[in-house]
Amino acid sequence: MTVRNDNDEEPASWRVDPAGVPYLRTRLAPPARPATFLRRERLTRSLDQALSAPLTMVNGAAGGGKTLLVADWAAGLGHPLAWLTCDAADRAPGVFWAYVLEALHGAGMPVTSEVGSPAEAGSVDGGLLARLAAGLADRDRPVVLVLDEYDRVTTPEVAEQLRFVLDHAGRGLRLVLVTRAEPLLPLHRYRASGRMTEIRNADLAFTPEEAAKLLTLHGLSLPPSAVRALVGRTQGWAAGLRLCALAAGQSPDPETYLKEFEAGRSTVADFLLAEVLEQQTAETQDLLLRVAVLDRFCPDLVNALTSRTDAEHQLAALHRENAFLQRLGRSWYCLHPLFAEILRAHLRERAPGLEPELRRRAARWLRGSGALPEALAQGAAADDWEFTARALVDDLAIGQLFTGLRSQNLSDLFGRMSPEAAGPAADLVRAARELAHSDLRHGLLHLDQAGQALDRDDRDDRDDRDDRDDRDDRDRGAARLSCALLEVLAARLTGSPPRAERAVRAAEAAGQDVPARLLDAHPEFTALLLTHLGSARLWAGRFDAARAALNAVAGCPGGAPTAPARLEASNHLALIDYLTGWHGRAERKAQAAAAEAERHGLPKEAGSGIGRLVLAAVAVDRDELGRAEALLKEAGDPDRGFRDPVTEAGHAVIRGRLLLAKGDARAARETAQAAVPAAVTSPWAEEQVALIASAAHLAEGRPESALRDLERASDRRTVCAVERARAHLTAGRPDEARSLLDNLPGDDRPGPAVTVRATLVRAQTAHQAGDTGTARRLVARALLDARREQLRRPFLEAGPWVRPLLGAEPLRELTYGWLTPGPRSGPSAREVPAALVVEELSARERDVLRRLARMMSTEEIAADLQVSVNTVKTHLKSAYRKLGVNRRGDAVRRARELRLL
Repeated sequence: MTVRNDNDEEPASWRVDPAGVPYLRTRLAPPARPATFLRRERLTRSLDQALSAPLTMVNGAAGGGKTLLVADWAAGLGHPLAWLTCDAADRAPGVFWAYVLEALHGAGMPVTSEVGSPAEAGSVDGGLLARLAAGLADRDRPVVLVLDEYDRVTTPEVAEQLRFVLDHAGRGLRLVLVTRAEPLLPLHRYRASGRMTEIRNADLAFTPEEAAKLLTLHGLSLPPSAVRALVGRTQGWAAGLRLCALAAGQSPDPETYLKEFEAGRSTVADFLLAEVLEQQTAETQDLLLRVAVLDRFCPDLVNALTSRTDAEHQLAALHRENAFLQRLGRSWYCLHPLFAEILRAHLRERAPGLEPELRRRAARWLRGSGALPEALAQGAAADDWEFTARALVDDLAIGQLFTGLRSQNLSDLFGRMSPEAAGPAADLVRAARELAHSDLRHGLLHLDQAGQALDRDDRDDRDDRDDRDDRDDRDRGAARLSCALLEVLAARLTGSPPRAERAVRAAEAAGQDVPARLLDAHPEFTALLLTHLGSARLWAGRFDAARAALNAVAGCPGGAPTAPARLEASNHLALIDYLTGWHGRAERKAQAAAAEAERHGLPKEAGSGIGRLVLAAVAVDRDELGRAEALLKEAGDPDRGFRDPVTEAGHAVIRGRLLLAKGDARAARETAQAAVPAAVTSPWAEEQVALIASAAHLAEGRPESALRDLERASDRRTVCAVERARAHLTAGRPDEARSLLDNLPGDDRPGPAVTVRATLVRAQTAHQAGDTGTARRLVARALLDARREQLRRPFLEAGPWVRPLLGAEPLRELTYGWLTPGPRSGPSAREVPAALVVEELSARERDVLRRLARMMSTEEIAADLQVSVNTVKTHLKSAYRKLGVNRRGDAVRRARELRLL
């Protein structure tokens, strides 16, 4: 195809430009489209807007598919088309306009006779341009003028002349610029007035769907994942996709080739080196080769790598030229990943040994600017492990090896650390990685080596005190603080609470030398330290002290960095609630922790799995044994992953309770009594083992064996006293049982899971004494307390004596819907006698209920009764308990059923 016009006239072949050189007809015709060309309708639709806007700019990098896109669109136009492929000679205004006039003549606009032509190559008469603009403005149909490779026209004079013609040609001219660089036109004015259409690099990039169609045209059929990977590597760059497709077509395994090809040794490299790199000056080539080692860069960083001072200007120019340089914002840039890969390969050939030095220089600059993750990546790539480990430790970022979102990346990075890397920082990092994977043998060894090295450094510092500066103190403080964090973790993993307390004191001392801003920048550090301390205190049975540490973490801000620690802290708090009988609280905390983990994208296996253990334990007491089994399976095998004594003991105890609930008493005892390696014995773990063993013996009719096992349990815990009372009662000693129940410890504040069992043992004592009324009343109280948390196991474990009571009125109604299945039967709710209220409501509780029935809020009730809001809440909580409900509406409805309102 040559040049189209309205009457299919072809320009005369003898015409010459002002320099006397014949016009090159190839410059006046759109290029032919290859058979593998893919028409992309979304871009064609964008180009259609060129007919309604004076200016259209298709601006993209070399090989972006600009020219073929416009040529394909132009082939279907119903308007006169003038095409000019620009050349370096067009920098001369006379030559440029002579070619433009020749292109317009070929489009059927006989402008040369009316307008004239430039007489000189280096200049053009202003009157000629005015006559040209006027002639275009008089046309009924606009002519579309495409200037391809316009980036070659760099003369400001030509740009100003083009603006003049465009502005005065009116609707008679539609200008399409195809360029690699921003033209010297007032683009902001055209954008502001809505007179410009733009297609840029991002628009030209192939989508995965378009890439799949392009590969099909090349005879390649690849799975979607392979196509997405190729688009990701090329960023949808048209020439890159086509060249890769051509090369893959010659490979026996195209999919593998596209996945593994070396960009530095490919036709893609040949194209980019020739079309982009070699078009630059020697200084700019050096700049591009040096920044290729960086994922992103700014002018100051580039100056540091090139020992220059003009990087800002150079980067802006490269971006304007679409030299595969992308602006990220705030003066930051990055290279096209494929171009960067090719440049790095070229750098290694051109300057062997320079890459590690550039990376070391970049690592130090990045660390100084606060970009720690990139500094670590560059230090590791330079094989400078002592710097990299020291940067992590001195910036107090060692906790990020544990914090979930980045921990795996950091662990993988330091997994490549050379064994020759020496110093306390390197040993601390090794210890952190190993302890994070519960590798105690190696972790404790490296932690000990780091501690000894820090002690030696401290002694040396005391000898050379005059040579120390503030930075030395800060870095040493950060190293000491990091060592203390790992010591607390080691204490948790080894079950050594005293070691944890010593480490916390050491952390407090080391923290005096660490700037507060450093701790503020790493909230995960304190969160992890307190979580490990709380776990160690929990192991020691110091529940209140453990809560103090864990609550500080569970309620701390910090977003994603502290999310893993908050998850662990909340789950440990849930475990404490479970161990003290507050199953509802435990479940809510574990579920809230799971929801937060999901919100932050943490994997299910994150942390120790204590949350799922707690949920499994609650499910056992609710007799939801299938759910408990599934949750235990989700919690994972305690012999794999993160292991500490709390988790291992919890797993053994809950598995034992599940086996007991399934009727396998022997297996329950054996499972619960499995040895848990720890430096210190845990009182609650011993207590739980004794309770399971006792329950197993009682299930087999051996109360004396149960009492022997309970000798290991605490005398000051209500749950243990209740189990002893049950054993004595089973052994036929009701007086001993009654004595234990009348003198229960008063300082451990047990929850319903304990108090329900205590109430049932009291009821059994009354039943054996023949006091059926008291037994019935106590069972009713137990039912009401248990119903709120769906505690079924206490009634199933109580023995045969309770079944007749549960099956008869008035207690039977209290079991429907949660303890026993079947339709509601017996007297209607309105016929239930008031005696079913275990305790009479106080006058004040009735006052609160009356106002509740009038839909008053808690604050309004407090104001009406002239009491505090907390007092109203206390009365409501007591009324809920007595009525056996847990919601406001249920309380009002129940009170009306019982004729209390």
